[in-house]
Amino acid sequence: MSESSMAVSAGALEAKQAQEKAYRKKGLFIALMSGFLYGGYTAFMTQGMATGIWETWYGGAITGFALTYTLSAIGAATNDICSAVYTLIQAAVLGRLGDFFRTLKTKPGRILITVALIGGPLASTAYALALQTAGSIIVPIASLNAALGAIIGRIIYKQVLSKGMVLGIVICLAAATLIGSTGMSLDGFDPVMLIGFIAAFVCALGWGIGGAMGGYACSMVDTEVAITIRQVTSGIGNGIVLVSILSLIGGDGIGTGISMVGQALTDMPSIWLFLIGGIFASWSFKYWYKGAAMCGAALGMGCNGTYAFWGPVWCFVICGLVFGVDGYAIPWQGWVGAIVMVIGIFVLAISQQRATAKEA
Repeated sequence: MSESSMAVSAGALEAKQAQEKAYRKKGLFIALMSGFLYGGYTAFMTQGMATGIWETWYGGAITGFALTYTLSAIGAATNDICSAVYTLIQAAVLGRLGDFFRTLKTKPGRILITVALIGGPLASTAYALALQTAGSIIVPIASLNAALGAIIGRIIYKQVLSKGMVLGIVICLAAATLIGSTGMSLDGFDPVMLIGFIAAFVCALGWGIGGAMGGYACSMVDTEVAITIRQVTSGIGNGIVLVSILSLIGGDGIGTGISMVGQALTDMPSIWLFLIGGIFASWSFKYWYKGAAMCGAALGMGCNGTYAFWGPVWCFVICGLVFGVDGYAIPWQGWVGAIVMVIGIFVLAISQQRATAKEA
């Protein structure tokens, strides 16, 4: 090979490496933004479920099974329906509605529908239930989705999972545990919190499966189309199917849950909070899937795990400062946990880069 050919080859290789590095950096930023936006979704949904008609429901109008389970599903359903409407409008504006209907018939489309059913009716409702029954202590349990998603990505899609990446995930989980410990009460363990812990783990498993499978499907489907499928499926699954099932289990009749969803969607004092929360959820899930597709399940979901910090921060700002609700101040453990989490994500990023370089 001539010197000029070798120079061209070296230049092409450097250009390719530079392009891949830029792509990973963009994916890293997108994955981090998903965690930031998820904190906003958490705060607006939390405040929405404490405003207007929700105050009446939680104030004694609803009791028993419906108070614990059905209302959590209705909260998740209200948010998901608002998010679905937003994504449909956005898809229409961008000229993606035709692609939306066509993709539903494809294999990636079916994967996204499955992901939506797991991450919506299952995980989102479990998350709302965990927040309502146990508070912020469930955040580190829910953030196990990063580790579970990375393991699932390794098993199903043979994605790289080096020792350094495992260390990064462990550091992120330790940080989330430190942040979540700020929600532990000194008055003793409430048996109801056990329900929240179990729900949080179910949520983590659902999101772990959803993140790994959703990231894989998003590598083959336009992101706008993917998030529209996800939110519409989740909205229908939550707002019609799940609330009806829970109403039957609770002995309230199949139409009771759907009727309450209708009341929540038309409750002016609270619906605007769900609308904002729905927009945050749309962008968060979109960036979550896109980040996982660009970075791999381990790094993408590790970065998304920053919601363990951003959730309490957003709740402090929205619920605590804006609405004046007590109990949302962030103690020193939260700020230390944030620094530890940044270290964990840095370890994840460096390990991912080295693993990718070895494969190249």
